[in-house]
Amino acid sequence: MNNCLSLRFLTVTFVCGAAAVTTFAEDKKIALKNAPVAVQKTIADQLKGGTLRELVLEVENGETVYEAELAADGHVRTLAIDAKGTLLESEAAVELSAIPAAAREGLLREAGKGSISEVEEVTKNGAVSYEAMVKEKGKKDREIVVGADGKAITAGK
Repeated sequence: MNNCLSLRFLTVTFVCGAAAVTTFAEDKKIALKNAPVAVQKTIADQLKGGTLRELVLEVENGETVYEAELAADGHVRTLAIDAKGTLLESEAAVELSAIPAAAREGLLREAGKGSISEVEEVTKNGAVSYEAMVKEKGKKDREIVVGADGKAITAGK
């Protein structure tokens, strides 16, 4: 009898596990010519003399997003574009010294005694924010985010 219950448990676990796996993102590197024309146009508009390093098609929970990595003048930018060509998000590495004073002061305040590394400028829905990794001796690295005004933004917003 116990063997029968164990078999049922394993079957249910396997079926549930298989269902959970299907919700993970599916990434596929593609050529620009294989992207929708609207996506190609958005990328061309954003290139500004740079080059497309990579284009990845991502499908997660039924949503299709094209992630493009662009390079220009030694800088790399990553774009998230929907199938209609709408630019959803843009991320680019920047120097702390190159961001607006209010944002820089906000990052330094949020970092406290930690040292800041890897600063990114993120534009999402027209709003600019700045993300940075903070390293502190004896502690796990953490990410901080501030708006262009220097006010802290909680993760996920």
